[in-house]
Amino acid sequence: MANSSSPYAAPQLTSAHQAEILENPLRTYLLGIIISICGNVLISISLNIQKYAHVRQAQRGSKPYYTSLMWWCGVVLMGVGELGNFAAYGFAPASLIAPLGCVSVIASAVISVVFLKETVRASDIVGGTLAITGTYLLVTFAPHTSTHITAHLVQYYAISWHFLLYLFIEVIIFCILLYLYKMRKVKHIVIVMLLVALLASLTVISVKAVSGMITESIKGQLQLIYPIFYVMVVVMVASCAFQIKFLNQAMKMFDATEVVPINFVFFTASAILAGIVFYQEFEGLALLNIFMFLFGPPSFSFSSCLLSFLGVFLIARNRPKIKQQDRNFIAMDRIPGRRHTDKVQPEAKNPTYGSLAAKLMCNRAGQTDDS
Repeated sequence: MANSSSPYAAPQLTSAHQAEILENPLRTYLLGIIISICGNVLISISLNIQKYAHVRQAQRGSKPYYTSLMWWCGVVLMGVGELGNFAAYGFAPASLIAPLGCVSVIASAVISVVFLKETVRASDIVGGTLAITGTYLLVTFAPHTSTHITAHLVQYYAISWHFLLYLFIEVIIFCILLYLYKMRKVKHIVIVMLLVALLASLTVISVKAVSGMITESIKGQLQLIYPIFYVMVVVMVASCAFQIKFLNQAMKMFDATEVVPINFVFFTASAILAGIVFYQEFEGLALLNIFMFLFGPPSFSFSSCLLSFLGVFLIARNRPKIKQQDRNFIAMDRIPGRRHTDKVQPEAKNPTYGSLAAKLMCNRAGQTDDS
């Protein structure tokens, strides 16, 4: 009996598009994973370099941080890491590359302990273990097949009814959230991070499309002559710009310990959903793989993604903040024109403490030292 007659057969594309959907070799699939992991490690290194540059500039209190060569080295490393993540979307499914962002959180926690001498907490060890376990399950049971992204295939996916329905629902939700945030002044962290996540889904779709078409062009099949490539570039730039805008607003209103884990969870969920809806990455995947990817082994009772989510939350929870010295405070032994003024400071129990007589006493002591 032909496979097409089976009621359980997966929906088939037209013959023109079916030829463009090929199973990626394992080497290409692993290449995407390695590039993504290396990119996330570079991002974590860059963040710690920039953090160290901020701390050093704050201690010196001289020039702005952007005049530091070390800070610019961190910026360059971050650019290289983000470029690696961008390239990884061209080799592996988006539903796999996005959750691998937890590697950056794990590496950042390790680097901050080793080089910035931060304290190792029990939650860091437990969170790192859970995140690594979740990452292993994601890599093992994620879709091992992907599509060769071409302009014709992107056009085909962009006009499919399930994506148009998904886009319509997303626009409605985004408008409602934007109304609550801007007009009703609802400044809840979930509202802001949902706005970021909805934009992130478009970013993932466009980034994978642009990266895939560039990859195919490098292989010899030129895709840059089609208008859909430049449409996706515009969507990628616009969604990234507004995503960064809302993310910066969230960082101003809330602590990083809240923003980082929530952003990771929402971004990963939106990226997986975008890969399922637009690129149909779970189509034809074995039921066992889908179950393990979403729900994980029964002994854990957590999904593979949820293990990574929980690990990131434990690592980011109650991270120690950088203590910055109050710029309005001047140490008593460093007042210009005064020497050893701390030795003549009256005691709190003294009746003259805080009075005009105490101030005159300090001034007379200073004049005596100068003489």
